[in-house]
Amino acid sequence: MKRVAYYKGCSLEGLAAEYDRSTRMVCEAFGIELVEIPDWNCCGSTPAHSYDPLLSAALAGRNLAIAADNGCDMVMSPCPGCLKSLKGAQETCEDPAQRKAFVDLVGRDVDGLKTVSLLQLLYEEVGPQALQKAVRRPLTGHVLVPYYGCLLTRPAEKAKFDDPENPISMDRLIEATGATVPRDFPYKTECCGATYGVTRNDFVGKLSGRILDMSQGLGAEAIVVACPLCQQNLDMRQDQINKYSKSAFHLPVPYISQVIGLALGIEPKVLGLDKLCVPADILLEDRSGEDGQARQPGGVAAG
Repeated sequence: MKRVAYYKGCSLEGLAAEYDRSTRMVCEAFGIELVEIPDWNCCGSTPAHSYDPLLSAALAGRNLAIAADNGCDMVMSPCPGCLKSLKGAQETCEDPAQRKAFVDLVGRDVDGLKTVSLLQLLYEEVGPQALQKAVRRPLTGHVLVPYYGCLLTRPAEKAKFDDPENPISMDRLIEATGATVPRDFPYKTECCGATYGVTRNDFVGKLSGRILDMSQGLGAEAIVVACPLCQQNLDMRQDQINKYSKSAFHLPVPYISQVIGLALGIEPKVLGLDKLCVPADILLEDRSGEDGQARQPGGVAAG
């Protein structure tokens, strides 16, 4: 069993608890032991970084140090924002001008640790082929759009995973569940509005609205995400977006771990699918027997 340090971060403690639950279930199904970092603290995120970059790096670095002290050489965080902070701590530690101050604050260096997202962990350590073999409840006939968001694969020199402009890792994992992925989704890495959902609903209305609109136009039944903030803007704020854009979107926004969990045969409630604001019951429909053919976006059967 592969042993991976697990940094879930603040979001997965609250609004994204279903992401935490489904992440644990899917990793367990593939023999990945998630070792939650004991006594973990906030990663520092954007506010701390704007006040004191070294302090922010030390906050994230403390979590990495604890992981290393517990014998782990890989740290996984499902949240792209947290992952950015963890990678930023490593960058600070490697900077000759800041290394001593960083080590003095943290108590040790954090060299040699590999920091990855949940998506990268599943794609590299499990892979589409192994996932396809493990599927028990295929999502054949369902059309799902993968939305990566603006941070998961960027900046390329730090993410070091997938293509920053046209990533395909989530596409391949979704396809392995039996679902259909539209061939071209131009907004897969566009910003959803991020934290402006708190102060500028009009920004989220415009940015997330066009993501929903494009997805609906491609015949998608759901938008699959791997970021708590993206999920909240597209799901929890969908009613606000509808009011802003005078639309009637009703697209569920499950996490990639929930979609994979469904395909593995894990019960929807165990995966926290009932926690979504827009119900995802449509994904529970068995379409595998529809003429023995998968459906393409727009309702056209694949030949």
